[in-house]
Amino acid sequence: MSREQLVVQRARKSFQTGKTKPLEYRIHQLKSLLRFISERRKDIADAVKSDLGKSEHGTELFETLGLEGEIKLAIENLSEWAAPRSVEKNLLTISDEVYVQPEPLGVVLIIGAWNYPWAVTLQPLVGAIAAGNAGVIKPSEVSSHSAKVMEELLPLYLDKDLYPVVTGGVSETQELLKQRFDHVFYTGSSTVGKLVMEAAARHLTPVTLELGGKSPCYIDKNCDITVACRRITWGKFVNCGQTCIAPDYVLCEHSIQSKVVEEIKKSIKEFYTDNPKNFEDYGRIINQRHYKRVIALMEGSTVAVGGDSDESQCYIAPTVLKDVTSESKVMKEEIFGPLLPIITVSGVEEAIQFINEREKPLVVYVFSSDNKLIKRVIAETSSGALLANDCLVHYTVSALPFGGVGNSGMGCYHGRHSFDQLSHLRSCLIKQLKMEGVNSMRYPPHTAKKLGWARFLLLKQVNLGRLRRMALLAMFAGLAAFIVQRFLR
Repeated sequence: MSREQLVVQRARKSFQTGKTKPLEYRIHQLKSLLRFISERRKDIADAVKSDLGKSEHGTELFETLGLEGEIKLAIENLSEWAAPRSVEKNLLTISDEVYVQPEPLGVVLIIGAWNYPWAVTLQPLVGAIAAGNAGVIKPSEVSSHSAKVMEELLPLYLDKDLYPVVTGGVSETQELLKQRFDHVFYTGSSTVGKLVMEAAARHLTPVTLELGGKSPCYIDKNCDITVACRRITWGKFVNCGQTCIAPDYVLCEHSIQSKVVEEIKKSIKEFYTDNPKNFEDYGRIINQRHYKRVIALMEGSTVAVGGDSDESQCYIAPTVLKDVTSESKVMKEEIFGPLLPIITVSGVEEAIQFINEREKPLVVYVFSSDNKLIKRVIAETSSGALLANDCLVHYTVSALPFGGVGNSGMGCYHGRHSFDQLSHLRSCLIKQLKMEGVNSMRYPPHTAKKLGWARFLLLKQVNLGRLRRMALLAMFAGLAAFIVQRFLR
């Protein structure tokens, strides 16, 4: 029996004891996870520095701050999320209990990604714990230092049977995927996402796939181009461009291309100085393989800004490519690095057409002062999210479901959406052994009269909220009439 099989069996056995059912237990585990982040902040920062060259403050801002917020939100709202949810009734169920009861799925496999090795691995875990599941955590082997810290330190804080950390490479992940889980949550590329889904299908296991793609960014010529380019520069080059929701390429009219290049160049200097290579807040490509892949994407394109590189450090400067076409090499795959191609279009109509001719992206960005233009882009494109006049920050809004559509993924998480995604929303109807006469319409022999009653009773929805408001209004009207009759006559 493999190590992975033993880990999954132990997690399932522990889950089957029912220890995760009480909300108090879940909250205790969530508080322990919060304590882990607080007490091991330095260990986490050092690991991310070794993996991605990220600064200590950068790690807190982009890795653990949002994670802390998600945990606190779950702790504060868990009793509400886990409570039975009432639903609308029809006339046949007006005297019955009808509700949705969230319940744990079972054992969840969480396969993390290397680009934000803590945020995208532990945020799904927050949802898994809150929903009462066991969770097997598989950090990416590419971010090896973070994986090692997670494996060594997380079990000191969480129940090590319910929430084990499994490290290793492709073979270990493949062995895990042979096991039966109740949900698989994967963050990574579309190519691997298909393999994960194929493996899960053998057990009819549902999946959440947080993938990526080429997220477009349209700049309207009439917007504040300086502010737009400042925000785009930040969104593109944070984490050295290794962000699944980074703007992948810019679409703009030819008349403003030079202005866009100039403003991005200014913002790069403002954020990362004249020498990003020696600047603490500019990171590195994760490894040599990805470095060579990103460098190769520049072939055949004109460098407008940057272009410097150092293979020994996996360093690629913030780079802008101009006069790029749809046939350019850089447009054939998700960049996932610090290259920003600019493609010129005649206007918003051609931009929308360009976007729709490609796979649905994780996010569409649009910069414009014209609300009608923004609404048009919303109406005429499809993507996991749409963000107008900024980059990345929709990820920080816990009330918004974060996820893709089509090739950019399926399912969503963050806040209550994580809880619901990793819960079974169980339909519950509790009837009484009374009023059997009403049921005669469904028993044979079937007649036109019975069908008429069935049509009335089944199709007539009862809005209890409206009935309560009407009853309250009637009560106030009666009270007002009494007061008028008693005291004012």
